[in-house]
Amino acid sequence: MSPAGPVAVPPGFRWGDRTLVMGVLNLTPDSFSDGGRYEAPDAALRQARLLHRQGADLLDLGGQSTRPGASEIDAEAEKARVLPALGRILASLPPPEAGGPLLSIDTFRAPVAEAALAAGAHWINDVSAGRRDPDLLAVVAATDCPCVLMHSRGDSRTMDGLASYGDVVAEVRQELLRATDRALAAGVHAERILWDPGLGFAKTTAHNLALLRGLALLRAEGFPLLVGPSRKRFIGAVLAEPRPRARLWGTAAVCGQAIAAGADVLRVHDVGPIVQTARMADALWRA
Repeated sequence: MSPAGPVAVPPGFRWGDRTLVMGVLNLTPDSFSDGGRYEAPDAALRQARLLHRQGADLLDLGGQSTRPGASEIDAEAEKARVLPALGRILASLPPPEAGGPLLSIDTFRAPVAEAALAAGAHWINDVSAGRRDPDLLAVVAATDCPCVLMHSRGDSRTMDGLASYGDVVAEVRQELLRATDRALAAGVHAERILWDPGLGFAKTTAHNLALLRGLALLRAEGFPLLVGPSRKRFIGAVLAEPRPRARLWGTAAVCGQAIAAGADVLRVHDVGPIVQTARMADALWRA
């Protein structure tokens, strides 16, 4: 953290200028498509360097798998996964002011968020939007950092059983508005809030497709929109492709749709191809 406060966006960037690409960096043994590949700090640093070279504006570091059925670890174990990799990346890559990536921490736990922000992270990405640990919102407020509020229900063990909606777009919108009210009440500034519709979290394939068609209604609330479709089950279902790492082109198609509907940030594993997808879609939709 610099004395002047946290770095919120790349230098000179304004929301709406172009689509930001956030590279996924899972520091876990059990994430759904790349668990165990980047667990060691050296491996995480090599991947961070690659994603940076490929054009990632942000890196999203996560020490707790949130895939359906994942086992949960405690905050100390999560910090032990995240902080060493974060430290290596901060020491090795240029800071955002010099063209390096912003560093986001994918966590729903206040102690992890607090420790990571103190170490130099820039964003918090909470899959529970403050629902799992309300103290996280106070941590965000104290540091005035950007915070992604993602729609979800339940946890990794229960969310598949909670995928019941009358109108999925309207209900996700209402639940994100309630999460935003909680964040504002905790002191988070509105201009630091991003929304994520939570593709794949307590949603069927039909729900995910409906949300993608209705993204413009969510973006109309005025908050920058992050969309994370990368390699997810619903893409595999549509394409009859059981291998997560073989879902790149389906992911790219979803990213193009998301940009057309107003998405501001794409969270993906395959940064190089999606940077190209985003630049082309930006030329078509943001000109």
